[in-house]
Amino acid sequence: MNNQKQQKPTLSGQRFKTRKRDEKERFDPTQFQDCIIQGLTETGTDLEAVAKFLDASGAKLDYRRYAETLFDILVAGGMLAPGGTLADDMMRTDVCVFAAQEDLETMQAFAQVFNKLIRRYKYLEKGFEDEVKKLLLFLKGFSESERNKLAMLTGVLLANGTLNASILNSLYNENLVKEGVSAAFAVKLFKSWINEKDINAVAASLRKVSMDNRLMELFPANKQSVEHFTKYFTEAGLKELSEYVRNQQTIGARKELQKELQEQMSRGDPFKDIILYVKEEMKKNNIPEPVVIGIIWSSVMSTVEWNKKEELVAEQAIKHLKQYSPLLAAFTTQGQSELTLLLKIQEYCYDNIHFMKAFQKIVVLFYKAEVLSEEPILKWYKDAHVAKGKSVFLEQMKKFVEWLKNAEEESESEAEEGD
Repeated sequence: MNNQKQQKPTLSGQRFKTRKRDEKERFDPTQFQDCIIQGLTETGTDLEAVAKFLDASGAKLDYRRYAETLFDILVAGGMLAPGGTLADDMMRTDVCVFAAQEDLETMQAFAQVFNKLIRRYKYLEKGFEDEVKKLLLFLKGFSESERNKLAMLTGVLLANGTLNASILNSLYNENLVKEGVSAAFAVKLFKSWINEKDINAVAASLRKVSMDNRLMELFPANKQSVEHFTKYFTEAGLKELSEYVRNQQTIGARKELQKELQEQMSRGDPFKDIILYVKEEMKKNNIPEPVVIGIIWSSVMSTVEWNKKEELVAEQAIKHLKQYSPLLAAFTTQGQSELTLLLKIQEYCYDNIHFMKAFQKIVVLFYKAEVLSEEPILKWYKDAHVAKGKSVFLEQMKKFVEWLKNAEEESESEAEEGD
């Protein structure tokens, strides 16, 4: 028996080197930073040359991996430590936003650099948005001048579509709001944004990300009022933004009023309670009576499921509206309110085809119930109506209008005889 140990089989052959792309490359932003800073220093402050350098460098350097480092350098001149300070032991460059002149023209030129870079390397889009969100959270770590430059730049980039308005969420950070940093930053940002576009374009961008109703959150809770917002931004030279926010609040208040009215009606609350609530809301939110009568009409008409048969819907409408006449009458104390109600009735009857034949019946009901008076009805008939269903409704109203005119003439002649 052979006592010698059996030799283990071995594999022999060519040893393959691990391919470079399969090796996990060490994350080393310092080396990347040095390359970018050296290149920027060589190009100097010519931003056209800077844009060309960045375009060419993307082919050699890993922008995807070091996006945050790249944007830190372009904005602040070097890599930022948490809180927004520049790391002491790192290289820096003066070819950056924070070292540039504090004026809109310079920031517009820098915006072009970012715009070209992101158009060329589309994958940087998300990284840039994340960078700006981070920079906004770091605002307290920057000087006032640096904050102003960043605000102007952000405004321009929002205007040209490089950034999405959702980045503004960072400004609602509690500490930034409490110390007034958010509001001051917003002034510079909105000035440059509105300068590039107009308030309607700005409003559309805000609406797209559901931020059109959140602007008052730039102030602490105890200062979140339309009055404070309007005063602050108007004094800062942004009257159009103040008016926009005031309008938004009014629209919000009107929607809330309609919602509450519908709930009160569906519960069957007494009219005196509903009238009291509406009058308080009118006063609190400065809503004029002609607007309120339109809201009440819409609420009244939405609380019932209407019959689909034209011959039955008129009877149903008269019965329903007779019940609500006292509520409507409480908010037609002005001629303009009565005229508004007439136009609302006209539009409703036109838009809801089953009501086409009910228009005259509704107007007569409201006249008898003292919701409407003869003067606004005659004015509507003569020249204050709208085009919707005009010929049909004027024909319907012809006999009643003639009766009103005769009644008016009779009362005038009686008054003269009395004299």
